[in-house]
Amino acid sequence: MLTRLLALGVVIGVAGWWLLASGNDVPEAVVAAPVAAAPVAAAPVAAGSQAGPGSTGSQAGLGATAAPSGLLLPVQGITAAQLQDTFTDARSQGRVHDAIDILAPEGTPVLAVADGTIEKLFDSERGGLTVYQFEPGGTYCYYYAHLQRYADGLAEKQVVKRGDVIGYVGHTGNASPDAPHLHFEIHRLGPEKQWWKGESLNPYPVLRGEQALP
Repeated sequence: MLTRLLALGVVIGVAGWWLLASGNDVPEAVVAAPVAAAPVAAAPVAAGSQAGPGSTGSQAGLGATAAPSGLLLPVQGITAAQLQDTFTDARSQGRVHDAIDILAPEGTPVLAVADGTIEKLFDSERGGLTVYQFEPGGTYCYYYAHLQRYADGLAEKQVVKRGDVIGYVGHTGNASPDAPHLHFEIHRLGPEKQWWKGESLNPYPVLRGEQALP
């Protein structure tokens, strides 16, 4: 038995030597198919972060939409439904009102209707304590009259933001003490940008969000 095994080993060895010496190809081992790389999960974007240019995930542009005019009601606590259109009402000496009167208790805060600059503080016979505010572009002037007093520290050329308190409802000038109110006007300024001049625009539809400033 041992003799046969030794003879078989010799035969196999001789055959292997012959294959190598003759240059015959040795069959290649089977190569395993490459394993596809597992997809890498994208890192989560933190809430509220900005995505790159052109990304639909950008947070830019989100926010509340302003009324067509973008103006705030100038008397604190008064709603659009409480406004009355007194723009064409007659006044003394053949004048037209060119404003709306917003009735409110004496001392109610008066608010800047938009961002802008306090152009002029003036005490007039008819308007009493008044404020002329220009909007940043210099196109419109907002006029507040019959104030009880100005807000503390209010000054000409001061920059104010929409909603800042600029004064308080009163009855100075020719207003009746029995009906304190804010007399409010909007003027479209001419090229000279003079605070006492301008085309009068009706504030009523603008403050109610029914009409944009022209």
